[in-house]
Amino acid sequence: MIGVPVGEPEAVLKVVQGDVERVLEERARAAGVGVWRGYRVCGVWQGPGGVRVSARGAGGVRVFGGEFVVGADGARSVVRELAGFASRTYPATVSAMAGDVRLGPVGALRPGWHRTERGWILARDVGGSVMRLRTLNCAGPHPARHTPLGVEELRREVSFIAGREFTMRAPRWLSRFSDFSRLAASYREGRVLLAGDAAHVHFPIGGQGLSAGLLDALDLGWKLAFTLAGTAGEDLLDSYGAERRPAAQRVIDNTRAQLALMRPDPGLEPLRELFGELMARGGAEGAVLASMVSAQDTVLPARGAWSSPWEGRFVPNVVLETARGRTEVTALLGAGRPLLLLFGERAARFAREARPWAGLVRVVRAAPVPVLDCEALLVRPDGYAGWASGGGELAGALRAFFGPAAPAGNPPARPAAGDTPDGNPAAGDTPDGSTPVRPAAGDTPDGNPAAGSTPDGSMPAGNTSAVGASAGSTSGVGAPAGGGSAGSTSAVGASVGEAEAGTAAAGASAGDPSAMVGGAGQASAMVGGDVSGTASAVLEPSPVRDADPSATVAGGAPVAASRVPDASAVADASAVVGEPGGQGCFPDPQAASAGGGGADGPVGGGL
Repeated sequence: MIGVPVGEPEAVLKVVQGDVERVLEERARAAGVGVWRGYRVCGVWQGPGGVRVSARGAGGVRVFGGEFVVGADGARSVVRELAGFASRTYPATVSAMAGDVRLGPVGALRPGWHRTERGWILARDVGGSVMRLRTLNCAGPHPARHTPLGVEELRREVSFIAGREFTMRAPRWLSRFSDFSRLAASYREGRVLLAGDAAHVHFPIGGQGLSAGLLDALDLGWKLAFTLAGTAGEDLLDSYGAERRPAAQRVIDNTRAQLALMRPDPGLEPLRELFGELMARGGAEGAVLASMVSAQDTVLPARGAWSSPWEGRFVPNVVLETARGRTEVTALLGAGRPLLLLFGERAARFAREARPWAGLVRVVRAAPVPVLDCEALLVRPDGYAGWASGGGELAGALRAFFGPAAPAGNPPARPAAGDTPDGNPAAGDTPDGSTPVRPAAGDTPDGNPAAGSTPDGSMPAGNTSAVGASAGSTSGVGAPAGGGSAGSTSAVGASVGEAEAGTAAAGASAGDPSAMVGGAGQASAMVGGDVSGTASAVLEPSPVRDADPSATVAGGAPVAASRVPDASAVADASAVVGEPGGQGCFPDPQAASAGGGGADGPVGGGL
């Protein structure tokens, strides 16, 4: 149902959240990020000159300065509340629970889905005699859904839905959630932006929170990177919300529709059978539903009625034949730069049109392929088509995305292998046209730390990138990408929407997704992370409002990123991984504006 090019691995990988987090944290550290655990964001301010984030931990309060802050701190986002974002909400109508437990008698509940007239149970054997359970009770929302879940309550719920008694012991992880949904009215308030569950929450089914958060990070990351580098069009950053908010509304709508089909009303049985038949049949009907759940059918708003049909669509990762050998679309996007693909001899005129942006845009000639039926195609760093031949002037699209041209005084970026102003291969390219991997900050050819780096190989303050992370309820893999050079700020952001239960965070944003953001080797971007009962993330780097100490809730931290010329002007250029709970940064509650906390929504679970 979800297609991938020949030669690629399977389309859906089930990976434990902890493994994803380790990979992302390793990538972050290789890019020069410092990660601080045990800190909680308690204040966010913004002004004309930038933003400031304060975080409290065992070492006291630290203040980080930057140009933007991104709240990727989950469903109960502190950043969203402090910045005053308005939201549309849909009240909870069901009660759901989740937990990893030892269930008895042994073998009494086989793995899989179990539906009765009282609700649903999803059981999965995770090894070591431990069962991962999810329950859904459609009788109404839990009257005290913000209280912690106990093993006895979970046991009673499973027994009630199944219609027989079970024993339950040795809980490793317990959580409750619901179908409460929220969508922020906007994704940007000045220098504060939202991503992942901080911007949108919904009933966690189908892994769609993961996909939505991943795509938020992909969309926002490259736009922040180019904005901070001074190579962004005037409205580029504002296009983030215009593109991603409608996609989030669609996810909320289709998860509500899925939940409607799951309600145990006998009158819905014919409708369930009809949908089951369509899905089992496959073909066009099944493909529509599969592409909706996987977000492969997401189409971003076009720039105008004259735009090409390709614009706003995700570019398939097809194999390309170039003068330097065979490659594919994703390999050419690995540097985090926009890509101009030219097919056939007549496409040379587009290379000339793109010449003023030669320092930003990678130009590659390839043999025509039927799947990409155009002479020229501009692929954005996030893999979406930004322009195609027949859709107006290429120069107009490049100006909209990247401004008039490369700023004076900014040397063109080093051409990637296979790049020249006209798209012909340059001498010294690798056989497949790909670019040799550039050492991350702190790397040396022999793998030892570079001079001036810290003992673990990470770079000291002043060389910052960012990765935010969080845990909640989902599994998925984020692909690292991009990266920045020492002395600049780049970022990798990710989030996880419905990660595998019972895992913590540190490298992708929780309850949302995980992903990559390429910083074009010179700019900065970032994403934070969070989750109930686990670590959250913040980012490095001077003002929104202070958190009310009495109103702070479990939920985490934002991530800020910026170019900081004088590292001594702020705390260490590091990432902060915060923990839920804790007090505000100011002992006098009168010094803080009321706000923060109190959000409803799923915490940890997922179906």
